[in-house]
Amino acid sequence: MKKQIQLLALGFCCCLQGCNSTLTSEIDAIFADYSGNRPGAAVLVIKGSKPILKRTYGQANIESRTAINDLTNFRLASISKHFTALAILILVEEGKIHLNSTLTEIFMDFPAYGEHIRIVHLLQHRSGLLDYEGLVAKDAKHQVHDKDVLQLMRQQTRTYFPPGTAYRYSNSAYAVLAMIVEQVSGNPFHEFLKQRIFQASGLDRTLAHIDGVNTVAERAFGYTVANGEVRSKDQSLYSAVLGDGGVYSSLADLSHWHNVNYGAELISAKLMRRALTPQLENYGFGWRIDTYQGHRRYHHSGSTSGFRNFIARFPDEQLTIIVLTNRAEPDVQPLAQAVLDLYLKSRD
Repeated sequence: MKKQIQLLALGFCCCLQGCNSTLTSEIDAIFADYSGNRPGAAVLVIKGSKPILKRTYGQANIESRTAINDLTNFRLASISKHFTALAILILVEEGKIHLNSTLTEIFMDFPAYGEHIRIVHLLQHRSGLLDYEGLVAKDAKHQVHDKDVLQLMRQQTRTYFPPGTAYRYSNSAYAVLAMIVEQVSGNPFHEFLKQRIFQASGLDRTLAHIDGVNTVAERAFGYTVANGEVRSKDQSLYSAVLGDGGVYSSLADLSHWHNVNYGAELISAKLMRRALTPQLENYGFGWRIDTYQGHRRYHHSGSTSGFRNFIARFPDEQLTIIVLTNRAEPDVQPLAQAVLDLYLKSRD
């Protein structure tokens, strides 16, 4: 398999240089539904420090017919969670909080059930916090923010299960983590990300978007496609929550993020190893950790109003594949894996 991965990279290099047009055509066929005047996709494969495949399709903005390119910023949705986790780990590194700090230690007015919820539980989806989406008033007219999620959690008296004993994917947990960053650092969450992660790592155009506060350059807008009809679906009631999915980024910035090893220089190697150690359901701190065809893989999908994304890292091969799309469906993880499988098959 290691030889296959090496040949995979070689095949991608050839594709980029134009010596394997068949493979390029097959990849274009995989993303055919994203081409033309419709919501599109941006696809990147990186080996070592170099992009070895980059393809863009379709429109970032249907109304203005703005084509997607490698600078187009997509809402990452849940891929944002590894940035939220990293923000927490920076504060842990500085000794301002601990992985075993509890919600009642951080928020003095948090109800008693928070005595048993530790930061590590939040990071690994083992907190049992109730899903905030089901707690928002049905007649709500304004978008929910991270502070609203924290307030909703303050109004509860129970969890789905005793914290630490089970896994349940939790957007509530990551919204609360964003508020922990604010509480402990004294800075707004979006500013902490900007100063301590994005600017510190050279991600010049990546940001956690707040309407009316900052602007997403070359922004992709979200859509849904049904029965051949394209409709705007860029925002929902929950699109303003940052900790669970509010970061925008592009192929260009994510390529650089790969080259700086996803923030590894911002924390100790020991703490990063902890972040990438799988627990229940193979989840670490903002990453899923498993194997794909026998090789170690860190990955995450992202789905939100009008966007579907997927990123997978093969750390032993320094290989990353990224697929970003500005349409609500379908799931793009199978598309990303189809690209990998195509090259593996072609090199056998």
